[in-house]
Amino acid sequence: MKPIKVAVLKETKTPPDRRVVLTPVQVMKVKAQFPHVDVVVQPSKLRCYKDEEYERLGITMQDDISDCDILIGVKEAKIDSLIPDKKYMFFSHTHKKQDYNRPLLNTFIDKKIQIIDHECLTDDYGIRLVAFGRWAGIVGSYNGLIAYGKRTGKYDLTRAKNCFDMQHMLQEVEHVQLPPNFKILITGGGRVASGALETLEPLYLNKVSPEDFLTKTFDEPVLCQIDADQYVELKKGGWKDFPHFFDNPSDYKSTFKRFSKITDMWIPCHFYNPDSPAFLKPEDYREPDFNIKVIADVSCDIADPIPSTLRASTIADPFYGYDPINEKEAAPWDKNNVTVMAVDNLPGELPRDASEAFGERLIEVVFPYLFDTDNPDNEVVMRASITKDGKLTKDYTYLQDFLEGKE
Repeated sequence: MKPIKVAVLKETKTPPDRRVVLTPVQVMKVKAQFPHVDVVVQPSKLRCYKDEEYERLGITMQDDISDCDILIGVKEAKIDSLIPDKKYMFFSHTHKKQDYNRPLLNTFIDKKIQIIDHECLTDDYGIRLVAFGRWAGIVGSYNGLIAYGKRTGKYDLTRAKNCFDMQHMLQEVEHVQLPPNFKILITGGGRVASGALETLEPLYLNKVSPEDFLTKTFDEPVLCQIDADQYVELKKGGWKDFPHFFDNPSDYKSTFKRFSKITDMWIPCHFYNPDSPAFLKPEDYREPDFNIKVIADVSCDIADPIPSTLRASTIADPFYGYDPINEKEAAPWDKNNVTVMAVDNLPGELPRDASEAFGERLIEVVFPYLFDTDNPDNEVVMRASITKDGKLTKDYTYLQDFLEGKE
């Protein structure tokens, strides 16, 4: 195959992200597995893997990457750093018409950049190939436990961002003290929810059915996980199936309020379609028997599905309060408020573990297509390519009016 040169980008988005697409060991693995590929790494003082860790393995650190063919990062690169006529791969946050990144999308067009979006990398069945979702669930669930400890003063855990790795974080979980009949609810059934469950494993919680969760009192803390078939129903009554819900979300109404009466901590890990019914309404929070004290909103869909998620919070300042009377942000630890955690880049708190897992998936299921110089426009690459040669690709022409500012 034709030789190609690949650059691992330094992350430039604010707030800073310490993750990286390839660890030092993985760079060496790429070179061994794909002999026609040379990999250089852009120096970074913020990255979770230090420059010295790459240099110790003889990996070239190169600030000027203009001679590279493919440039790979995690989050969006700064507009002024983008090099014309290159092939980039990162989470561009443009394909859902994110207004704040309209200038970025225009720049891809103006500079004739092929942008391959991690989020759009799928197999033939539309299943995503790479994601950080599991790590969002892992850290989000942990932050929920931190929030309850701070709210009650029962315990104090080291922030995940200050733990060396996930193993260190899980050792911290062992310090958690939850009262009898404390009820934790997880919504969602995918990777994110699975990650949230991993964090709770050291607590050996009894996982109970939705029926028991709703109706019984326990002499120990318990956990329940529900999916859409438990928190929505057809407007005419009943439930059909998940494909019907995903295709026709506006045909459904929420049945979640009953859970708000007996849940102490809610960890939302579900996927939300804007046409789906909201889980709760603001007035639901004001009902006398509303019981939720902590919402660790891993899904982080602002305001619509969960009224208390007023904004995304940050790794530096992850918690805020929701005043249900005035429907406004308030002090996070006031017992009259709901404590909210809504960090939108949770995997960044365990950057070494998250980076390693992400990089392994890239090497296994993406790079054989990305580095195929005999067929560079293969289906996997093109399904994820939003722009190429100064225009939107055929799967993303729906962005044209957005691109031109018409919507």
